[in-house]
Amino acid sequence: MPRINLLPWREAQRKERKVAFMVALGGAALCALVVMGAVYVLYNGMIDAQVRRNDLLKAQIKHLDRQIEEINDLEQTKRQFIARMQIIEKLQRSRPEIVHVFDQIVKTLPDGVYLTGVSQTGDHLKFSGVAQSSTRVSAFMRNIDGSQWMKNPTLEVIQSSQGAFGSAFTLDAEESAEAADAGADGPAGRRIMAKAGEP
Repeated sequence: MPRINLLPWREAQRKERKVAFMVALGGAALCALVVMGAVYVLYNGMIDAQVRRNDLLKAQIKHLDRQIEEINDLEQTKRQFIARMQIIEKLQRSRPEIVHVFDQIVKTLPDGVYLTGVSQTGDHLKFSGVAQSSTRVSAFMRNIDGSQWMKNPTLEVIQSSQGAFGSAFTLDAEESAEAADAGADGPAGRRIMAKAGEP
């Protein structure tokens, strides 16, 4: 029976399988590299697109911030204009106030009482003067209390003097509700001084 040597054939088969394995391994590695490259490019594109969107959003946010600042400036200017308009309206309403107050002072001043000074701060009135007697000062206070434009007289000081008149006095009063309803409330801190000559 003839003998057949299969070693060369097996060796050839082994080499073919080894080559096929290496080719398959190379193909798999190549496919992996292609997939990795495609994923890298895809992710880079997504990142670049997101960066562009972020830059656009930042630019829009800066633009909106500038608009908000402009709106805030306009609101502040508007509030300032409104405050000025309110002050002007108060001043317009309070224009006849001093006329009414001085008219009431003349009407409430009894005989024998002379004023040397009148001052006003807000709705607070301060009278300084001389009177022939304390009774005349009391009459002046009663007249103030019954006045339309003044109320709540309060005597601060009354001093007897050796001169032609009996007493020097200082008293306080307030503008009445009728004056406030008429829009006569002046701005706080406004001060009006009136000095009269000695009688």
